[in-house]
Amino acid sequence: MESENITHRIKTAVLVSGGGTNLQALIDEEKRMISCGEACPYKIEIVVSSTKDAYALERAASAGIKSVVVSPASVLGAAYTRSTPRDVKRLAVSDKVLSLCRENGIEAIVLAGFLTVLSGDIVSEYSGRIINLHPALLPKFGGVGMWGHHVHEAVLAAGETESGCTVHLVDDGCDTGKILLQRKVPVMPGDTPETLYARIAPLEHEAMIEGLKLLSASLSKQS
Repeated sequence: MESENITHRIKTAVLVSGGGTNLQALIDEEKRMISCGEACPYKIEIVVSSTKDAYALERAASAGIKSVVVSPASVLGAAYTRSTPRDVKRLAVSDKVLSLCRENGIEAIVLAGFLTVLSGDIVSEYSGRIINLHPALLPKFGGVGMWGHHVHEAVLAAGETESGCTVHLVDDGCDTGKILLQRKVPVMPGDTPETLYARIAPLEHEAMIEGLKLLSASLSKQS
């Protein structure tokens, strides 16, 4: 990526649900590039969490980044119950995230362990501007229910000889968008979901950073 081709830094929203290690990798790379006098193509403008207890919120606070909790309960209020249909919850969260993105002038969205599948207008309005990190080599082991340890368990049960992670554009499906890049690791004899994850995790951070840089550089050229 040529820094001289970056005309401005892409305002980015990072969506999280848990610990936020990939968020931290993005924060650290942004700080590193700026401290080294390099042109970072993205600027993390806001962090949105689907859970109020996500440690990612503390990471955002430590970095001085605005954060907001957008859970089904917080969005639906009194209308929310445990029996609220999944599609209703997804759309409510998606519409609130879209509203926040509009308010903050967001140009790109990163799903960094965000466990709510986006739906509705946000997918079309931000078409080609949303990326997701998936902990497997898509198109294998994607779709509803394929997250976290479930993915690694499925990879091992299938007898795969390699796994890894994928950064892809988000469309109106689940893990079905255009693949931007992948990182691969071997599956070793005796692997458990935990040992396989430990081998993939460092590559997830690298892939997340490269994926956002690629997207940001592309969007910067279009603006």
